[in-house]
Amino acid sequence: MSDYQVLHQTEDEYGPLIVLDDKEARILAFAENDEQSKLLKAAPHIPQHTYVQAMLLVLLYSQPKSAIVLGLGGGGLIHALRHFDAGIKLTAVELRADVIEIAKRYFQLPLSKKLKLINQDATQFLTLGDHKRVDIIFTDIYSAEGVDAAQVSEAFIAQCAALIKADGYLVLNCWKEHSKNRELLAYLELHFVEVRACLTGSANWVVIAGKAKREISASGLKQQAQALSQKLDFQLGRSLTRFDVWQ
Repeated sequence: MSDYQVLHQTEDEYGPLIVLDDKEARILAFAENDEQSKLLKAAPHIPQHTYVQAMLLVLLYSQPKSAIVLGLGGGGLIHALRHFDAGIKLTAVELRADVIEIAKRYFQLPLSKKLKLINQDATQFLTLGDHKRVDIIFTDIYSAEGVDAAQVSEAFIAQCAALIKADGYLVLNCWKEHSKNRELLAYLELHFVEVRACLTGSANWVVIAGKAKREISASGLKQQAQALSQKLDFQLGRSLTRFDVWQ
């Protein structure tokens, strides 16, 4: 990242927070040589990380009116969802107050009455359960060390499921090694009737679990992906070829 200029650097109780800029893109890092979020300044709605693109495959199955995003980062998912449908009611839950301020100041976070920002630990937020049920929960809770262990726990999955509508979805961003985690799959199958997953080129294991079964043929899915790609303004094809039932 030698071509990047440090725009902002601070530290909180959880560690460093660094904003880097190279004129075209902006990066949020939690440590040296780390890349938590990346934003293309001229087109902030186009995800720069393949795992965010894969998480948006859920839109092939759901036309959400409401969603919760656990883990704000630079707001990449918020940008993409807002571009997809400006009317979606979004709640973003972020542990670190400085991350929220950085997303607003440096990452063009699209603030509106339809975006609620909550500075809280995601597990506390879920335990309280003080939120209307939503169509989709996206969970992307990472530190500089990797995936938060809570995100793949039985309690976390159950609490997410309790806040998701009867035909809704849970989307988890995990690591490649979680693809062999049979316990995680078992937790998901307790609450969801269909569990699909996608291994991204960046070695993320993105899981999409639905409470209702959706019968879509391979050709139908491909057609829908082409239409969704146009709406999102990037190609979903690569993610779709790696996307299948997790079994």
